[in-house]
Amino acid sequence: MPIKVGMVSLGCSKNLVDSERMLYKLRKKGYELVTEPGLADIAVVNTCGFIQSAKEEAIETILELGKLKDDGTLKKIIITGCLTERYKQEAAELFPEADAVIGIGNNKDIVDVLDHVLANERYINFAPKLDAELTGERIISTLPFFAYLKIAEGCSNCCTYCAIPQIRGKYRSVPMEDVLSEARWLAENGVSEIIVIAQDTTRYGEDLYGESKLPELLREIAKIDGIRWIRVLYCYPERITDELLDTIANEEKIVKYLDIPIQHCNGDILESMNRWGDVAQLTALFEKIRAKVPGIILRTTLITGFPGETEEQFTELAEFVQKIRFDRLGCFAYSREDGTKAHDFPNQVEEEIAAHRADIIMEQQMLISAQNNEKLLGTRTCAVVEGFDRFGECYFGRTEADAPDIDGKLFFSSEKPLNVGDYVNVEITDTLDYDLIGEVVE
Repeated sequence: MPIKVGMVSLGCSKNLVDSERMLYKLRKKGYELVTEPGLADIAVVNTCGFIQSAKEEAIETILELGKLKDDGTLKKIIITGCLTERYKQEAAELFPEADAVIGIGNNKDIVDVLDHVLANERYINFAPKLDAELTGERIISTLPFFAYLKIAEGCSNCCTYCAIPQIRGKYRSVPMEDVLSEARWLAENGVSEIIVIAQDTTRYGEDLYGESKLPELLREIAKIDGIRWIRVLYCYPERITDELLDTIANEEKIVKYLDIPIQHCNGDILESMNRWGDVAQLTALFEKIRAKVPGIILRTTLITGFPGETEEQFTELAEFVQKIRFDRLGCFAYSREDGTKAHDFPNQVEEEIAAHRADIIMEQQMLISAQNNEKLLGTRTCAVVEGFDRFGECYFGRTEADAPDIDGKLFFSSEKPLNVGDYVNVEITDTLDYDLIGEVVE
C-alpha cells in the first residue's frame, strides 16, 4: 500500500502555492495524498511565522499532530515554512515531535526529506532561502475554477514592523515567460479566475527588467483563452501607475478590484513604518484611482497601535476611513515581532489599546459595508458558484468585487441546478453586514 501524506498549509496564499508544489512532487513520487492529517502516515506542516497569532496557530497545529503521533495514528511529522525559516534551530529544539525541520529552501527537495524520515533519521536542514523555487508544477488545492499565481518571491521593502525580508529574502521576480507558461497551464486545467500575488505585486519585474512590468504581464495574461477573471492583490500605493490603472480600466478580463495595503494614513506613523504617504497623498491617490477606473472596488489593510501612535493619530486614521469609504478593509493590532526595527522603537502602545483601536475601525467598516450593500439592492451582478449550502438550501459564491477567503459571499437561489465554477447572473434581493442575498436570473 502507498504511504499516505497529508499537507497542512497555514498562513497566506503565497504559502499555499509552495504547498501545492510540494504536493505535486510527492504525488509524482507515488505517495498517496489525503486531505485529513489524521488519515495520513506522514504530515507535512507548511507554517506561517509572520505575526504572533500565526506563530501560535502553527505551534498549536504541530502539538495537535504530536498527539496523533503519540496515539500511533500518525507516524512522521515534517515542518517547514516561515516559522522554521525564521527560527531554525530553535524550532528544531521546540518541536521534538517533528521528524524533520527544514527551511523554505528545502521545499523543492521534499521527496528527499521524506526519504530521510522514513529511514528513521531526524532530519534538520536549512538550505539557503534563495534556493526557494520561483516556479514549478503544482496540484491545485483551491476550488478547481480559481488559483493563485505567484509572480515573485521575497521582499525588499523593509517595512519596520515586518520580518518577511529576513524570512523570505530579497524580492525576486519570476521571469515573465515562466509566469505566462504557468498561467496557460492553469487555464488548460480549468482555472477561469487567476489571482495574481506576491509580497508586492507592483514591484514585479524591477529586479529583472529595470522597471515594473506588472501592467504588461496583466495584458499578456488577459490574452490567454479560458481565463475569465484576473484579480490583483498586494499592490503598494506608491507604485500605482497610470499605466497600471489604464490596463485595469481597459482590459475586460481584469476585474475592477485593487488590494492596496496602506497600513495607516498619518505621515509620521507611515515614515516610522518605512512606508509611503500621508493623508493628502493617499486621498489624492484613491480619488485618482476611482476617477480612472469607475466602479472599482478598493480593499486595504491597516495597523493600529504601531509604536508611538497617539490618540490624535488614531483619530486621524478613523476619520480617513470614514472619508475614503473603502469597499473592503481589514484592520489588525500591531504585533511586536523579534528582529524587526519597530520591536525596539520607544513608546510601544499597550496591546489592549491597539486591539481596541482595531475593533473601532472594524466597527466603522461594518457600517460602511452595510451601507454599500444597501445600494446594491435590485441590481444584477455576475457571480461564480462556489458550492451549495445545505442548511440554507441555497448556492453561494462570489462576485468580481470579492476575493476568496478575505471578502464576503453571495448566497442565492436558482431554479436550475448549478455546478461549482459556473458563472451566473444574480439579482440582489437582500443584504447582510458583509454578504449579499439574491436569486439567479436569465
